[in-house]
Amino acid sequence: MVRKRFALGVTAAALLAAGHASAAEPAASITGVEDKALREAIQRAMTEAKAPPRSRSEARRRARDAGDDAVQVLRSEGYYGYVVEPDVTEAEPPRAILKITPGPVFVIADPKVAWSGAPPDEGVVQRAESVIRLTPGAPGRAADVLAAEGRVVAEVQQLGYADAEADPREVIVDHADHTLRPTFHIAAGDLTHVDGIQVITQGRSNPAWVQHLAPWKSGDVYEPDDIAELERRLRDTGVYDTVSVSLAPKDKVLPDGLRPVIVTLADRKAKTLELAASYSTTDGPGVDAKWIRYNRLRRADTTTLTARLAKLDSRLEAELALPHWQRSQQTLKLNTAIFRDNTDAYVETGGHIGADLTRRLSTTVYRTYGVSLDLSQVDSPTTVNGVTTDVRQNFATFTLLGAQAWDRSDNVLDPTKGWRLDVRAEPTAITGDLTMAFLKVQAQTTAYLPFGEGARTVLAGRFKAGQILGGTMPDVPASNRFYAGGGGSVRGYAYQAIGPRIDNTTTPQGGLSLLESSLELRHKFTEKWGGVAFVDAGAVGVNEWPKGQDFGVGVGVGVRYDLGFGPIRADIAMPISKRDGDPSFQVYISIGQAF
Repeated sequence: MVRKRFALGVTAAALLAAGHASAAEPAASITGVEDKALREAIQRAMTEAKAPPRSRSEARRRARDAGDDAVQVLRSEGYYGYVVEPDVTEAEPPRAILKITPGPVFVIADPKVAWSGAPPDEGVVQRAESVIRLTPGAPGRAADVLAAEGRVVAEVQQLGYADAEADPREVIVDHADHTLRPTFHIAAGDLTHVDGIQVITQGRSNPAWVQHLAPWKSGDVYEPDDIAELERRLRDTGVYDTVSVSLAPKDKVLPDGLRPVIVTLADRKAKTLELAASYSTTDGPGVDAKWIRYNRLRRADTTTLTARLAKLDSRLEAELALPHWQRSQQTLKLNTAIFRDNTDAYVETGGHIGADLTRRLSTTVYRTYGVSLDLSQVDSPTTVNGVTTDVRQNFATFTLLGAQAWDRSDNVLDPTKGWRLDVRAEPTAITGDLTMAFLKVQAQTTAYLPFGEGARTVLAGRFKAGQILGGTMPDVPASNRFYAGGGGSVRGYAYQAIGPRIDNTTTPQGGLSLLESSLELRHKFTEKWGGVAFVDAGAVGVNEWPKGQDFGVGVGVGVRYDLGFGPIRADIAMPISKRDGDPSFQVYISIGQAF
């Protein structure tokens, strides 16, 4: 048996993957290749020819160059018994041709790993061999062989050998039995143990705080995932322009044999000012101003001062966010505010102080615990003996919060597939002009189903339900009840307009139970422009669940314009079950999809 050794064409795989743009004229015509996919791959790899050859010598040169391209493709696809004959036609003007006999496809046989230098421990050796995943008898394609080598190196590095690298591989092409036998030569190096963090920054971060974020202890075996996790933790804080985390070079190994990890940070601007304005035909104008300061406490914190002036919600608010508080993936938010909510159902003025602790359980799962105290004065209409009067009540409201959120969608502002689920429970105790306790629970889920090429059409759905357990009407204060209607609820209706009303008025009463649902059909007509058609429904009930007469339905259409990071939306909707006081239609403009 005669064997020949060939260097596997690394460049061929790159050429095959990249291809060439279609030329005005093929560099050479091809004969003898029956497989359509192989013929097209060879044609894509050829150098473009924008004009016919001007002489026979030029035509012959083109044929030789095209032959070289064809050989690279044939080897990449596992054809090593090929015959490629460049030639020139007798016609005038002369044309380059390739007479190709591909021969049989050579198949994988006996892939293995050979270690350059000392091999790693036996467990690592077995893991490295397990990820080769080249099936004996499969076509011996170059891209598959290169991918297998990459998997082996990555697996060895993942198991603690940070300096593992591939030496030149050996590939035996056996023309006797048409097989391809790859041997990967891997230099594992020494098992790497990591030390602590060396912080390089001209910014405000305290190096000691950065060091406590490390997901490893000094002396642990190196894991690339730990390095990536530390970088993700720092980026998630939102206070840095750039974050770089890398293992120190081999020549920086400490006397005890440990390798430090280098963290390089560049802070974003210390302060920003954000201004926003809005206008609604039903709610009037509104303005917002936010002053945000980053890293003031030198531990990636964010301080936000908000001033808002609007008909529905006016407030002065301060919030301090402390990421990775006490432990990684845990954010503490402290907030306080003075506020005035002026709605058709009630007017509430007061002060608020609260704290929320949110822990990221996994990449897409979050759990939140919270506590808050509100001191407020609520003015709301109440019917007594058939007479409607405004009643003023003063309350101290103590609220606990427990919530969990799952987000398996693919985009925050413009999801096209996946689902989301948010559930929360708020035990509430009230004292003041009345004393009572109740439990407010609610859950909302959304789902997104794509259709067609590139998910240009998406069917999106939303469902929300809530109950107040242990409360009765009208004892539950108006500001704690459920309401429905408006842009984030049931479009086509004014804010809070769905559900029971105060007797003989158009004033929303609110209730103890809530049901909402939405269905949207979204379609992108171009890369920038899209449209939607939707139907929303919702109900608020004074009992355990709403009843038939409590429901309202709105329908509408909208347009979307993609800003790159998300769409700006404009919707127009009208109420189906219109009552006295309901508008004929509503218009909504905002950033992001409705849900």
